[in-house]
Order: sequence, then C-alpha cells, then structure tokens
Amino acid sequence: MEQSQAEIQEQIAKRSPVQDDPAASFLKSSVQTVAPQACSTCGTAPMRVPVDMGSAPAPSYIYAIGSIEARFPNISIEKEVAQATGRSETKGLTNSQALHMVLSKVENRYLLRQLCFVMTIGGLETYLLRPRDLADHDLLAQAIRPNPGPQDLDVVIGMKGPIAPPQLCNGLTLPIVFFDQIYSFDRETLIGAIPKPEGTSAKNYASAAGEVFDHILQMTENAGATDDHRALNYLAVRYQGIYSNYADALARNASLTAVDVMPSVLSGTRNMVDVIFSYTNRTTDVTEKFSCRVDVSDEFPFLVRKMAAYYSR
Repeated sequence: MEQSQAEIQEQIAKRSPVQDDPAASFLKSSVQTVAPQACSTCGTAPMRVPVDMGSAPAPSYIYAIGSIEARFPNISIEKEVAQATGRSETKGLTNSQALHMVLSKVENRYLLRQLCFVMTIGGLETYLLRPRDLADHDLLAQAIRPNPGPQDLDVVIGMKGPIAPPQLCNGLTLPIVFFDQIYSFDRETLIGAIPKPEGTSAKNYASAAGEVFDHILQMTENAGATDDHRALNYLAVRYQGIYSNYADALARNASLTAVDVMPSVLSGTRNMVDVIFSYTNRTTDVTEKFSCRVDVSDEFPFLVRKMAAYYSR
C-alpha cells in the first residue's frame, strides 16, 4: 500500500541527520576531535615558548690591510694552470705577468674558482679568502698584479669563518674570510690620493702621511679582526683627516707619540670607539690629543665624529 504524503513527511522529520547523512556525520566527528579540553587556563592567552636569541655567536668582521697571493691547492691545479699558460702567448713575460694574463681571460675563469688565495699581513700568512658571491672572483683577479712589489696593498672587508681544513689549500690551516669587498692599490698611490691641506708642500705632506700610515700598519698584531684594529685600518684608507691633523702637528713642531683606541662613552645600541692621536711638542714636551669616533657595529665601519681636540676625563 502506498504511504500517504503526510506519513512520508513524518518519517523524514523523525530521521537523524547524523545517522543518515555521511557528510554531517564526518563534520560532527571532526568538530568533536578538535574540541578544546577543559583546563584551568582555558580562556587565557597562549603560553609563548621562550627563544634564546643570544645562542647564536655574534659575527666576527674583518677589515684587514695586507697583500694577497695566489696559491695552488694541489698539484692537479698547478698542472692545469701550466697547461692554460702554455696555450697563451706569454713570450717575454715574467711568471707574474703570465699568471696575471692567464687569470684575466674569460675562458680561464674556472681557474679562479680552483686556486686558493692567501692574505699575508706583516709577512705572515693570516687568512684564506673566499668570496661570498661567486661574481666577486674578479676582485681576486685584480689583486694578482702583473708586476707585484713590496709596496702593494690589499684591503679585505668580510666575515671571519672557520679554520680551513688541510686539504683546502695544500695543508694551510688558516681562518677563512668570506669577503664582500677588496681594494687593491699601492702605498704611493694611496698617499698621493690624500688631499693636501692649503699652505703645505706636497713633499712634506707626503712624508707626514706616509709616517702615519706606516705607524698604523706596524701596530702589534693588526690582523684587522678586533674593533680597535678595524677602526684604525678604516681610518688609514678612508679618512684623510688623520693625515691633515698630523701635518698640522708637524707645523707646530710636535711628533706623533701614541695612537690609542678606547670604547666611546656614547656606545649604546651601537658599538663605537674613539681613536686618540697624541702629539708631543719637541721643545716644550707638552702633549696634546685629538680624536675621532668610528662606528664598528657592522661589517663596514663609518666615521661618526671628525677629528677634534680630545680631553681626558
């Protein structure tokens, strides 16, 4: 017997949607699964897991002045360079000129990636150099001069890494520096590029500038790794004020007797140092001091305050 329309509607109304509708049943079970459990802290802000931001070591920056040399990491690379040299026209060239020519060719760029480059400071092997960007191999090629001399200088700016394994560069176990910039020049070019103050002879000023530059380079263990040495090396190649100040001191018959670096009293969120130059009058033996302030917080130092009279506190 067929059911009446009223009876059909009554049966539909009595049916359980959870039992008869699979989608509704799945939804109900899902909601029950993720429903929060009763606890004493329900309704409060979620607890944050503390993160130790100081666990990672602070980066060690390098601002060093020395000279860069190319070395063969193994005999295989040495033979490969020799073959590349044999394919080039090197008649009449010295070994340095031939190597410079070979490394400068575009087709030999792969050799730059294979050689190891050593930075020596004061005649001591100090760092192994690696570019942070592969495109910066050109900076290393420029540092390999066709006619190297004892006055050649290279400034390396970068970040100090781990000690190199012996197999990286024929047994040398030196700290690796991942550099971002290299400046290559010679001492005479640097001294000649420093602006000369008015009223000072070029010859006398060049002598004064050279003396200050050599004094900074000869400071004990200046590997450009500490804040003090990074500030000094930055000033030596980037701030002509220290040279003008010394020329003025010579005009007053005073000699440079000390260069000191002290943490600045204004250091807070930034790391700043005061570089103090002491001059002693040759006649009166009276010492006067001048200082400038350098920010060494990051990889690239910069001048905060120009040279001015310094008074001890």
